[in-house]
Amino acid sequence: MLEIINQEVQVSGKIDYDNAESYYQQGLKLIQAQGQFPVVINLANLAQGSTLALAVMVRWLRQTPHAKGLKFKAVPDKMMNIIQACHLQDDLQLIS
Repeated sequence: MLEIINQEVQVSGKIDYDNAESYYQQGLKLIQAQGQFPVVINLANLAQGSTLALAVMVRWLRQTPHAKGLKFKAVPDKMMNIIQACHLQDDLQLIS
């Protein structure tokens, strides 16, 4: 599920193969509706930080100005390990 709380896109639940496209479409609409970048994506309530979830977020990022319009907050440990293993930490804006 995705919703705007305190000017952040809050991601909750589990992104899997059955709902990844739905998460992508819903998130893209929320991000584009913000009108001001960067947009903070809060992952504190994401059930599982998988490669599929990361792929959805990279797709969102590609749709922002200069592919730099998102900041990722509260990245789950597993997703952070994937980001580091793929050397993406310099490409993604990560905040604590």
